[in-house]
Amino acid sequence: MTRREIREHLFCMLFRKEFHEPSELSEQINLYFEFLEKTAQPEDQEYLKNRLDKISDKLGEIDAILAEATSGWKLNRMGKVDLNIMRLATFEIKFDEEIPDKVAINEAVELAKKFGGDSSASFVNGVLAKVI
Repeated sequence: MTRREIREHLFCMLFRKEFHEPSELSEQINLYFEFLEKTAQPEDQEYLKNRLDKISDKLGEIDAILAEATSGWKLNRMGKVDLNIMRLATFEIKFDEEIPDKVAINEAVELAKKFGGDSSASFVNGVLAKVI
């Protein structure tokens, strides 16, 4: 599985969190991995699970960073697609030393182009530039 595919799956799982109660989340993630069993290798699934856990553990810190970078915007008022793309990229920028900042931003912009609205890519790019 490529890094881009991994990011897309992580984005989908983070996005899923927006629409389910915390008590349902474990079941929802398991359903997602059942879907992945047909296309992903076991080691890719394990990597995704570990990565999702790391992002989830840092979500409070990530949201605080984003709130500071988006002064005037409340996170709960942002589009859920844009917010979760920025959460993933912010994790990569602030907590993952293996991924260069420029790569994290570029990949986030590409996700925004694919999954977001017309202005998502420029919004995500602008916010993440402030995060750096």
